[in-house]
Amino acid sequence: MSKLDASGTGAGAGTSTGAGTGAAGAAARPGSYFRRLSRYYLWFTLCFGLFLAALGILEQEGMPRQWIGHLYMFATIVLYATIGVVARTSNVSEYYVAGRRVPALFNGMATAADWISAASFISLAGTLYLHGFDALAYVMGWTGGYCLVALLIAPYLRKFAQYTIPDFFAVRYGGGNGSNRRGTTVRAVAVAATIVVSFTYVVAQIYAVGLIASRFTGVDFSVGIFLGLASILVCSFLGGMRAITWTQVAQYIIILVAFLIPTMWLSVKFAGNPVPQVAYGSVLPKLAQREAQLAADPREQEVRATFQARADAFGERLARLPHSWEAGKIEAQRQLDAARGRNASLGEIRNAERTLLSYPRTADEAERAWTAERAANLARAQPPEPHAEPFPGKTREESDIRRNNFLALVFCLMFGTAALPHILMRAYTTPSVHETRVSVFWALFFILLIYLTMPALAVLAKYDIYTALVGTDYTALPTWVSYWASVDKANPLISIVDVNGDGIVQLAEIAIDGDVLTLATPEIGGLPYVISGLVAAGGLAAALSTADGLLLAISNALSHDIYFKIVDPGASTQKRVTISKLLLLAVAFIAAYVASQKPADILSLVGAAFSLAGSTMFPALVAGVFWKRANHQGALAGMVAGFLVCLYYMLHTNPMLGGNVEGVWFDIAPISAGVFGVPAGMAVLVLVSLLTAPPPPETAGLVEHIRAPE
Repeated sequence: MSKLDASGTGAGAGTSTGAGTGAAGAAARPGSYFRRLSRYYLWFTLCFGLFLAALGILEQEGMPRQWIGHLYMFATIVLYATIGVVARTSNVSEYYVAGRRVPALFNGMATAADWISAASFISLAGTLYLHGFDALAYVMGWTGGYCLVALLIAPYLRKFAQYTIPDFFAVRYGGGNGSNRRGTTVRAVAVAATIVVSFTYVVAQIYAVGLIASRFTGVDFSVGIFLGLASILVCSFLGGMRAITWTQVAQYIIILVAFLIPTMWLSVKFAGNPVPQVAYGSVLPKLAQREAQLAADPREQEVRATFQARADAFGERLARLPHSWEAGKIEAQRQLDAARGRNASLGEIRNAERTLLSYPRTADEAERAWTAERAANLARAQPPEPHAEPFPGKTREESDIRRNNFLALVFCLMFGTAALPHILMRAYTTPSVHETRVSVFWALFFILLIYLTMPALAVLAKYDIYTALVGTDYTALPTWVSYWASVDKANPLISIVDVNGDGIVQLAEIAIDGDVLTLATPEIGGLPYVISGLVAAGGLAAALSTADGLLLAISNALSHDIYFKIVDPGASTQKRVTISKLLLLAVAFIAAYVASQKPADILSLVGAAFSLAGSTMFPALVAGVFWKRANHQGALAGMVAGFLVCLYYMLHTNPMLGGNVEGVWFDIAPISAGVFGVPAGMAVLVLVSLLTAPPPPETAGLVEHIRAPE
């Protein structure tokens, strides 16, 4: 790594100060630079393989599991810290855009690591496990979004050759001058959108870091969050985009190995084929047969009937509010008084106290809690849905609603992907527009290596659980169940309770959080613990790589677009970079605190970020490149309108945000709020632009410049 960045102080296009010899040398000798990078990462891959082999031998020799977890955590922190130290820089071009000299292949790997976040690595396979065909919307939407990036946005941003996405908005909608009043206003709105979107997304990544760190080191969840935060800061704080880029290439290698090994193992176990993308097709018919057996099993039906009865009981309570709440509170107090009056055991008294303390304090609180409990019990009362059946439903109307939500989610994820600031920033880091186009191709290729494997992992793990875990005696439960149940005792990631008292595990008695599936796959498949640690390291790499990019996007927007462009345009390059580093620290700790409060599940947070990004920024980005008539007033109105429509829909319909599901429009789920925000933003942008004065001639010249071939 030292040779890789020893001369990396050159400024790229769009800068006039701090030029060194590194970027010029890299540009003059792209072939040798590429070969040098390839050699370094081949050595890294070899050393990584030897590290895994050594841990495998140590496990066979009796090393405790917790020590293996600590070694993984220590090794990853040391690796990322080393790259951060070696790639440290105070040069503006290097800190913001890695000197604009990252080869297309490596930029594609870094982009893939930036993209394969905790939501992809940890949650997506679990979502496919839980929801089957419907969850393919995530794969299609996220992958399709990269096609939009390649075709509509990334090459033109590289031709623009600045540092941040608000830079583009300010110049394009400021009359060709990002420093005037109009440019400053648009820049400020774009910065606000960048912060809201990126902060929502980064909270999900840091939450995943805490989940993994707590599982594999034994520390408390909150401590795990701040432990992982050290890995993020030591890299991004020291070297900015340069350090993050080279770290993300290494992280992608870890992610790929960590995801493929357990999936290939399950593929060989159930299909006799080490290529899971091909093999799982032969497992799907077996899974469908097993699903039909479980749906007709009398013991399964008995358990589902129990959950239906519980749901009906909650329904009766809801129908009798507020009297049912008052009666329940009196009964809880009576139970406590009775336990104390007959000198019951301390444990029984404590249970009665906990019941009273956990009882809803108001009738409104009771309504929310009982509605959620009723919905949870109703969900568990349903028979297993066929994994491969598109849009299953009891009626044609229900099936149509699921299909419409599928298409709406694909829409939101595509347009959200094409507007995420931390992804679009990578377009600035390549040497040319051609390299940017090629790097997007490589990014898609590297992403697909993972995304085409995820449906296979979901099917293979589901078949393993349905055949091996279901039907097991409760006295012989596998150890991984107790491990994962104890990670978060307040909200267990997996729960298996003998509802019908027969001593045998039924499918309906299993409640599993989607976030646990990928991390538990090695243990589900019977692999050595060293592979479990590898998967955790992969999940950690996925979360950290995305968190690095997001935090840098936020801090750069604040330091470059607010501080340098608005507050102090005369600031020195050293001061600008220092301000960015301090802001990065502040944002990181705020995000860590929010994540420690466990505001929502990972995929919900990510879905909100994508809807907000697409609604706020996509219309203005695309219009800024392809429609010369789009003006300052239209961009501002479109961004604000898209954001407000999207935010209103989420707040109005998402129960976690105080909304009510009954308020949905056209039965579209809250996670797909962008399906209303994007058209609203585009319509308002077009309408206001047409009703107000056209932009000055300089704007048309800028559009022609960025669209002209190199």
